[in-house]
Amino acid sequence: MTRRHPINRAQRRLQRPSRERFATREVAFDVDGETCRGTLYLPGGDPEDPPVVVMAPGLGAERSFGYPAVAERFADAGYAALCFDYRGFGESDGDSQAVSPAAQRADYAAAIERARRVDAVGRGLILWGASLSAAHVLTLAADRRDVDAVIGLVPMLDGRAIARQRGARYLVRSGVAGVRDLIGSRFGRGRSVPIVGDAADLAAITEPGTKRKYLDLVDRDSRWRNETPARSLLRIPTYRPVERLGEIRAPTLLVAGTDDQIVDAESVTDAGESLARGTIVSMPADHFSAFGEDFEPAVGHQLSFLRDVF
Repeated sequence: MTRRHPINRAQRRLQRPSRERFATREVAFDVDGETCRGTLYLPGGDPEDPPVVVMAPGLGAERSFGYPAVAERFADAGYAALCFDYRGFGESDGDSQAVSPAAQRADYAAAIERARRVDAVGRGLILWGASLSAAHVLTLAADRRDVDAVIGLVPMLDGRAIARQRGARYLVRSGVAGVRDLIGSRFGRGRSVPIVGDAADLAAITEPGTKRKYLDLVDRDSRWRNETPARSLLRIPTYRPVERLGEIRAPTLLVAGTDDQIVDAESVTDAGESLARGTIVSMPADHFSAFGEDFEPAVGHQLSFLRDVF
């Protein structure tokens, strides 16, 4: 996780901070008898009690898929950052690659508690997410009162709206496949679907142009598979963090991409009006380019927001 050379196609041209400007530490924590693993990035120069950013990947991804570059920039700016893999993904226990919002939020909560036990980290808490993980941190921020700031990058706010825009045929196919997997998995006969596919595929992500963008972020040394149990498709349409935004009291940044094929930028702007202390940024980007060609402006907005908060 601390390699300095590009490990995916999308980030080959990124300027990464000097390795002397931050330190890393591998961490682990338990969730319901299983172990999540992550990397803690600490700012150089021994700053006193830095706030910590707790961050995890988007839908079906591992933390190596472009997220270290973001964590490094946080550490370079004086923040600690704990970036972890969910259970079932990456270096954490299990390899099911199942997507469960409730289970992944439990992983986030455990990661927060782990970060609290690090002596080199202060009490300031920032929750960070992108796409589906942005949905998780927004939901958690609505539930908690110890959150000092929230960052949601191309946030998945309304799973029902995304499912509807894919059409009735997709809804029926995904529902049938999900139920068959839910039943069949009890007898060792589960079925999987691609995490990202083409428009005609039955996959968790199907929007035009997204497959190549997603795969360009995959760590070339990863054992990741482009598949998830079909029952994962049943959980996304019922996930609607947009209904909880009014309960968030912490300063919150939502970054929308005007070229995003998955999450419409206008819907993010409209939803952001429900935030008590919201900052909404729309920028020329698609759902994944904030980790690639649009990395610098995207991370710039995030660091500017954090400077205002802290």
